[in-house]
Amino acid sequence: MHIEAPCVVSLTWTLSDAQNRPIDELASPVEFFVGGDDLLAKVEEALAGHEVGDELNLQLEPEHAFGDYKPELVCFEDRKLFPAQLEAGMTFEGLPQGAVTPDMPADAVYVVTEVYPSHVVLDGNHPLAGMALRLRMKVVDVRAATDAETEARSVGATSPFSLFDVSAAARAGDDDPVH
Repeated sequence: MHIEAPCVVSLTWTLSDAQNRPIDELASPVEFFVGGDDLLAKVEEALAGHEVGDELNLQLEPEHAFGDYKPELVCFEDRKLFPAQLEAGMTFEGLPQGAVTPDMPADAVYVVTEVYPSHVVLDGNHPLAGMALRLRMKVVDVRAATDAETEARSVGATSPFSLFDVSAAARAGDDDPVH
């Protein structure tokens, strides 16, 4: 069976940055819905027409992956608004109650990048924003999508490709969304 939307494809892959430094690896196959919300548009485009056993190498520029890095999605909030146990790398959905930075997307996932005694630095960009990526994929299986998968536009499981799920914040104000 050739990959054609809608269908479900099982993939393994290695994701690297433009200098071939590893970012992510799926050594065991994972299913993704093609024609929906599970994969980036350029990944689906590259997979179209391929079949089991095919291997692909794909270069994704930022505009086809997670967009450009937007410094306006970085803010500083009072340290008192956060839990006592706080460290760089922690994530929060939305800004904390009492946040004062105007015009920040409420539904973004913010990463704590720095913690100071008086304030916390938060970044609402996707961790891979602004990066060119290299994706080496292998098609392990292709099957017809079920009616439920087609309706949901997803295989329904939490995807390890959530790394590739562009947050609403990254899409906000973007004229060319990547999905």
